[in-house]
Amino acid sequence: MTGGFLSRAGGATLAGLFLCAVAGAQGSKADYDRAAKLRQLGSGKVLGAELRPEWLEGGQLWYQVQTAGGEREIVLVDPAAEPGSRRQRLGSTDELAMLLGLPPEQCRVARLRPEADGGYLLLMSDDAGLVRWRPAQAEAGTVDPAAVDAFRLSSQRPGARGGRRGGDTGILFVNRTGGPVTLSWLAGGDDAKSYGELAAGASRWQHTFAGHAWRVDDAAGETLARFRGAARPGVALIADQDRFGAEEPAAGGEPRAEAGGENGQASAPRFRAEVREHDLWLVDLESRAETRLSRDGRVDDRYRGPFRWSPDRRYLACLQEVPAQEHKVHLIDSAPDDRLQPDLQAFDYLKPGDRIAEPRLRLFRVEEDGAATAIPVDDALFPNPWSLRRIEWAPDSSRFTALYNQRGHQVLRWLAVDAATGDVTTIIEEASPTFVDYAGKTFLHPLHDTGEVIWMSERSGWNHLYLIDSATGAVKRPITAGEWVVRGVERVDEEKREALIRIMGFHADQDPYHVHFAVVGLDDGSLRLLTEGDGSHRIEFSPDGSLYTDTWSRVDQPPVTELRRYADGSLVAELARADAAPLLATGWRLPQRFTAMGRDGATDIYGVVYRPTDHDPAKQYPLIEAIYAGPHGHHVPKTWAAHRRPQELAELGFIVVQIDGMGTNWRSKAFHDVAWQNLGDAGFPDRIAWIRALAATDPSIDLSRVGIYGGSAGGQNAMRALIAHGDFYRAAVADCGCHDNRMDKIWWNELWMGWPIGPHYEESSNVVQAHRMQGDLLLVVGELDRNVDPASTMQVVDALVAADKDFELLVMPGAGHGAAESAYGTRRRRDFFVRKLLGVEPRWE
Repeated sequence: MTGGFLSRAGGATLAGLFLCAVAGAQGSKADYDRAAKLRQLGSGKVLGAELRPEWLEGGQLWYQVQTAGGEREIVLVDPAAEPGSRRQRLGSTDELAMLLGLPPEQCRVARLRPEADGGYLLLMSDDAGLVRWRPAQAEAGTVDPAAVDAFRLSSQRPGARGGRRGGDTGILFVNRTGGPVTLSWLAGGDDAKSYGELAAGASRWQHTFAGHAWRVDDAAGETLARFRGAARPGVALIADQDRFGAEEPAAGGEPRAEAGGENGQASAPRFRAEVREHDLWLVDLESRAETRLSRDGRVDDRYRGPFRWSPDRRYLACLQEVPAQEHKVHLIDSAPDDRLQPDLQAFDYLKPGDRIAEPRLRLFRVEEDGAATAIPVDDALFPNPWSLRRIEWAPDSSRFTALYNQRGHQVLRWLAVDAATGDVTTIIEEASPTFVDYAGKTFLHPLHDTGEVIWMSERSGWNHLYLIDSATGAVKRPITAGEWVVRGVERVDEEKREALIRIMGFHADQDPYHVHFAVVGLDDGSLRLLTEGDGSHRIEFSPDGSLYTDTWSRVDQPPVTELRRYADGSLVAELARADAAPLLATGWRLPQRFTAMGRDGATDIYGVVYRPTDHDPAKQYPLIEAIYAGPHGHHVPKTWAAHRRPQELAELGFIVVQIDGMGTNWRSKAFHDVAWQNLGDAGFPDRIAWIRALAATDPSIDLSRVGIYGGSAGGQNAMRALIAHGDFYRAAVADCGCHDNRMDKIWWNELWMGWPIGPHYEESSNVVQAHRMQGDLLLVVGELDRNVDPASTMQVVDALVAADKDFELLVMPGAGHGAAESAYGTRRRRDFFVRKLLGVEPRWE
């Protein structure tokens, strides 16, 4: 066994020209240099790949697109115009820069608004600020942002903090106060990061993200205004009259009552429910009188929210819960940044088989004076809960419902609790001898006006939607059906009785993992396809929903962006078809899509192939599989990217592949069920058949030199390849592997491996099976991994030592999950394969 250690500062610097150097032997410095330059190589060399159309009033939209000449054209689209004249080129940023006297690289348009005289008001993503542009007259000039209301952002309430991060955006800060101001980004909590001063009368463009909050203070430190990044860039006008003053607590300094009433209702509550010393209390919001509702709460059996009031405010539902056991995982930070001595860290981390929390439903009838009566709720139908959630009242207050997921994930029940009696009935029950994929395939949407519910299920063997009578649980009709799957529901239009859905596998002549969009009728199952291009799609709607942009691509097809009509999915105009010719001219190689039969000789298995840019069909190349076989998803990329990390490894003299074998998600239920209590399988029989089929079409593949690598679940998979298929895979790098499913996080492992713990856990354990390992193995682990307990890797090490097996170990102090993806870890992984599969010493410096 050899050891390796890295401090936080560790890393390697690789530099060089891409195709200027003549390729030498595989694993040479020239190969390492080309690999290091791949990411930079693709930057800006795919024309029309990144469009951000913006909708305008009246249904028009505009966007910018890069041309072969290096300009960025500004295009206006009018869907109401005659076909052939819907796209209008307004000009380019180069032309605009010339009019403004700016360098072209500093002229970027962030927003555009048409004006009545045929001109356009522009928000520039630089300090140029606002510009009025008349392209027909070849005129452009700056505009005082304080003189117009266009693109103006509203000041936020006092105390506003950064929200959930969205996409890239920007804010033009304009200081119209009499003195300098300070800009601060509010990262969350009390953390405010200063971005310096903005002088009186000055403007500054600031990149940010949608949802991020910014504070503006005067020279005395008093807050003038707060702004939040919007989905589209905007103007933050700072004036003295906007002064907020000091932050103030909510009125009266009282804690907030539960937000918005219950079930989305905005009713004004009379009482507030709260937990005090583990019991449930009511507080009269008018008189401040307090009523104790329970007396059986204890530290080991306490009441908790969510608190759900019935619409008529007569009933209150909540939970009482026995908490989960404590399970501490301890980590040692060997080389902390702030001191010499190591630091011991501990955190809660439940593992398979641990005692989990036990929630039970509780119900109270509350009188107008605050007196309350507990209504017993029988727990016979939710005896062993993994979770009890989605507590929602019926509009008439006659009952509430809850979604019960039984531990072991083989039973999912939608329950109803009678408000008057507390009687519990099952409306819908989903059961499986393997698993119910609650994490990825749960959808529940009640249609209260019609007494129905939309429910997602794999009961047919494929993931589909059903319309169910919410009183009886009877299936009224399948909404979708066939040998394809519903990937998700985007929205339900109850008035039109239709749903917008994402679907996969619908087109028999396409890759079944491509995501398409469709509208399905709830009453007849009629399907209106919104997308058709052979690729994976994403769509964005116009403000009124009548139009949408559809962008689709494949790993071997750059993005195509189209404008379509929601009413029938018809094409209005093609906005852009990305051109990768400049990238291909550098010698960059397209990934290859490849399909072959799996273990059963009947099921198609899909994957991609990456070859080095200097690939010579007359040479022999080792093959390396980048593996991640987690059953929660499928993992082979399906959309375009000018750079992916497996391409860098291929550049060193390998052919690299990615494959989705049986046991991964989003095909049929039978395809997915291969993983049940069987994570050690990892689809290897399908993967090996696929690789052999690929080699039969490509004589440059040397099947005597096959490697594999992966991280997390992929780390478990990579080592498993040498345990179960050491006659095929010769070398493996396993990073941060969950090598024994009893050692990893509870939710992920119990979902696929089941509960209670049984012998199947040992059968899939790399620790228990370590003595069967053949070939060359490099284990990588970060000592501060909070995702997968690092002890999982160290227990594998212990088992390999006991079995007298040779292997390599890289422990990275200060590193967390995915240590092998750091610069140093990546270099060590590459070097390992160069040594073991190419048989040469790496020459990276």
